[in-house]
Amino acid sequence: MNVAVAHLAKLEGARETAISSARLKTLAWLDSLGVADLPKGVTRISAAHNPDQWPGVLLPGTYNAIMCRALLNGFEGWTAKDKSDTVAWLETSRLQDGRFRLAGMQDGDVFKKPDPVETWGYIDFHVTNYSLGAIDALSPGRAPVLDFAKRFLDQTTLLAWLAMRDLRDPWQEGNNIVNLASFLLLIEQHGTLDERARVKPALETLLAWHDRYREPTTGFWGVGQLSDPKQLLHAFAGSMHNFHVWYALGLPLPGQAEAVDYCLTLPPRIDSACIDVDAVDVLIHGHRMLGHRRIDIERWCSTLLDELLAFQEPDGGFVDVREGTRRQDGWVRGYEEPQGISNSFATWFRWIAIAMIADLLWPDRWPWRFRDMIGIGYRKSPW
Repeated sequence: MNVAVAHLAKLEGARETAISSARLKTLAWLDSLGVADLPKGVTRISAAHNPDQWPGVLLPGTYNAIMCRALLNGFEGWTAKDKSDTVAWLETSRLQDGRFRLAGMQDGDVFKKPDPVETWGYIDFHVTNYSLGAIDALSPGRAPVLDFAKRFLDQTTLLAWLAMRDLRDPWQEGNNIVNLASFLLLIEQHGTLDERARVKPALETLLAWHDRYREPTTGFWGVGQLSDPKQLLHAFAGSMHNFHVWYALGLPLPGQAEAVDYCLTLPPRIDSACIDVDAVDVLIHGHRMLGHRRIDIERWCSTLLDELLAFQEPDGGFVDVREGTRRQDGWVRGYEEPQGISNSFATWFRWIAIAMIADLLWPDRWPWRFRDMIGIGYRKSPW
């Protein structure tokens, strides 16, 4: 073995050791966020979170933590009862029609759009997707309640909803769309025969809508993206959610190479937890599905991996960004905490990026468990 090869082998070994060490630190940090007298999986969102004052925030704290544990294959020492008790606790936040909602959220305290129906639609979709993802991680195949989503099997209802999507904010709408698509795919698994038969036409309508509004030079959706770098960034961040529909259905994704090209123009350094995982998601799927600029993707991801590992906090968690105030999405007059502290949301998102890169560079080295449901944390399967 020559000197250069030996040096590379030593470097790669050090990075693999760093990933394994970081994983154990995160799992220990998650353990530290447990709540006495509640099931084992119930987790505060951060060390700053007072669950007596803000009990509703235990829901996102828990679903983020559970999906992070699942990704890290980190349920060592958990019994079947631990998992079933945590599932039962999660389902206490479920409304009769199947939506999940944080306790304490009120009409006057939430905002995503001027229309309160749209605001609650976004929040409910988002919280429900993640809550169902956590339940599936603990109890695979457990049948969800999806009554709230079945109206979208009606073509008139679906087309009217799509007409309301505002591509001036493609980041928000990308979340809306991937969440709805995830519920449709769940109906295809768990619905009646008639409901299952109606999923395919609904998905075809969803795809046709995208085909009409895609910007071909970027592969993204969004108004103003060709003249405003910020709008282009938001178009990318929203569109990567929409891409999951194509991945899940096994369809070629128009504009995928252009999307990869854009992501490779971003500097491979720490940004927000959302932006980092979004770029990695686009790149690793492009690497696998297209074979486009594979060496460039590997170099970009390798550089970001070192940045991510160095970004881990001494307590074992990860922060979102260093400055500002962090709130639960849409809860503008609700729980808040300072940015710059470890929280389960950022920790899960940053581990998705680390795991996707690690599996790109060292396939099957770790038993990562990516989400089956589309949305953040999903990776096309079989890989």
